[in-house]
Amino acid sequence: MAKTRAQELGRYIIKNRATIRSAAKAFDMAKSTVHVDVSKKLKKENYFLYLRVKKILGKNFEEKHIRGGEATKKFWEQKNRI
Repeated sequence: MAKTRAQELGRYIIKNRATIRSAAKAFDMAKSTVHVDVSKKLKKENYFLYLRVKKILGKNFEEKHIRGGEATKKFWEQKNRI
């Protein structure tokens, strides 16, 4: 059976524990396209793969505020050195 784009994205996200943004960058496509593929199309094509991707993306979503805080802290530390 041929792999669809949604399945390729799903496997990439699982293999790399990737975010929607990083997967979009790796496949050179819009974040919204990746989101639709892995949340809607993948659910219909391969439900088991969809559940695995959903778990990783849920974890990424929960950690998003931590990564944002770290990025802000790093920004201000670098700015204050100048």
